[in-house]
Amino acid sequence: MLSEPRSGRLAAWGNALLAGLVSPDDAVLAAVGDDAVHRVEGLPGESGPVGLTLALGRLRALGVTGLRVALPAPGHPLGLSGPPEFNARALESEEAVICHGAALGLVPEVYEAGPAGDVHVEVVWHVLPVREAPPADVPSLGEAERELAEALREATEVLTRLDVAGSGPVAEAAIDAYRARAERGREVLAPGYPPRAVRVLELAQRVGLLISVAYENGHGGAVTAGEIALRAEALRPVERTARRAQVAAYNAYVEERERGVR
Repeated sequence: MLSEPRSGRLAAWGNALLAGLVSPDDAVLAAVGDDAVHRVEGLPGESGPVGLTLALGRLRALGVTGLRVALPAPGHPLGLSGPPEFNARALESEEAVICHGAALGLVPEVYEAGPAGDVHVEVVWHVLPVREAPPADVPSLGEAERELAEALREATEVLTRLDVAGSGPVAEAAIDAYRARAERGREVLAPGYPPRAVRVLELAQRVGLLISVAYENGHGGAVTAGEIALRAEALRPVERTARRAQVAAYNAYVEERERGVR
């Protein structure tokens, strides 16, 4: 949750490209981010891996009009619709992109090389067939915003009561510092997304940072097994809600197209 998922970047900037709001070069540059290179393997009509620019153009030619995101976790197939082979690959990677307009999905495989501090990252997106069906457990933007605010409030109360790291001003300072670094020169979402999607994604990312800070700073004041269990119980549903909100935000572009807003 600390970092923006690769599937989110690809879907958001791919949607902006499909809508004609950004150039292919700008879309690919934003989708690749800090990685060295992204390639796409298994694309219909291509005998081997191709670059992201060609792949997005090919997807458009195949009838793709939008891209959705899936962020599944064990026991929670968030954003997936099958078949089992695709779901299993997506679950292993913990993310995937689902095409709207063609029964295809993309799952990333990440390769890293080099010493700490100078890691070279390459990503291969594997194209697989998907089932054309509603994605699992994806809320509307309005539902996601309400659920996230409520879950955050409840979890903060529990964490504060347990004196857990991640619930006080030190955590807030850490979150603000991280966001300042992470968001310098970066748009939260690509052009074309509704303002509410940007707001929901920002809140989901902030909640994700809060959870990460709580985990990374040890057990704080929760020193008994019972208190540690309560902390985990408080964080688990919030983390799940934050992932649902992320998916709702990234998928808002396609949802609006389906409703005829665009």
